[in-house]
Amino acid sequence: MLSMGDLIQQAAGLLRAGRLVAFPTETVYGLGADATNGRAIDRIYAVKGRPATNPLIVHVADESVARRYAACWPESAGRLARAFWPGPLTVVLPKNPLIVDQATAGLGTVGLRCPDHPLALELLRAFDGPIAAPSANKSNHVSPTTAGHVRDELGDEVDLVLDGGPCRVGIESTVLDLTGHSPRILRPGAITAAQIERLTGQKVSRVNASLDGQAPAVSPGQQIVHYAPRTPAYRFELREAGKVADWCRSRAGLRWAVVATTDPRPGSSLGQLLSKLDEGHRLVLMGDDPEQYARRLYATLRELDEQGLDAILIQLPPAGMEWLAIGDRLMRATRPIPFSS
Repeated sequence: MLSMGDLIQQAAGLLRAGRLVAFPTETVYGLGADATNGRAIDRIYAVKGRPATNPLIVHVADESVARRYAACWPESAGRLARAFWPGPLTVVLPKNPLIVDQATAGLGTVGLRCPDHPLALELLRAFDGPIAAPSANKSNHVSPTTAGHVRDELGDEVDLVLDGGPCRVGIESTVLDLTGHSPRILRPGAITAAQIERLTGQKVSRVNASLDGQAPAVSPGQQIVHYAPRTPAYRFELREAGKVADWCRSRAGLRWAVVATTDPRPGSSLGQLLSKLDEGHRLVLMGDDPEQYARRLYATLRELDEQGLDAILIQLPPAGMEWLAIGDRLMRATRPIPFSS
């Protein structure tokens, strides 16, 4: 059996040869290819079934490598990199022509990030170049947070999977656009607007895009449907729990699961809903800690997806900046419950 060091060298060689390597980051597992090789990037899109209008994030070993592949490197980018790299922050800047247009959906910008996982960093140093890596799953499906998720979904379409255990953060990075007069969050993640504002002294705005897959995206994660299980998944707010109970009662023959934050009071509307659970139904309590919730989210959705359920009902998380990224993922993974049908 090869040592991890030997596997890293094998992975770097495969990337230089234009092949695909899946590797762990702190957020999710990435499907990596040489960001300077157009054919390799085309293969990522083909394996994932990803629209060519959806750009990829390019991973680098550190700030010095990032500077090679950005056409300019503003002072704000340096401050952010020193504060949050390695970590779940992607900065969008004008790109160096060495990054092929396929990797950026034809845009003149590129999203760069340095991941906070030892295997990812070892691979990036061994490769000594930029690795474009979206999540290692089929397009719009639930992102993988273990090597097993990657193998189950992509099989031998990936030339090598590096196993670094479960991902620590569990949802994708914050994507921050630095090309304008002030920073804009294109996709929320673990690094919040408040953290960025404290560091840069600038007000941070948010782009809340929901694209249909045909229109060009300025960042990954802007599609209307994304991060979604194959089982029909519906969202509800806590105040709607009584209506959800009635909806479930009228569909007594179906098998469904409820995903909630914490165990509710017995007499509450959510408690009444959950009291309807019987054999064939599931209750998953995710807890009220947003970091723990994020770490468990995709693995939970994948587990439920394998159980032959008719529906997954997900309580939307509380309001608050610390829940923003989770709420964004759930809004794209689910649809409203059709109470009128």
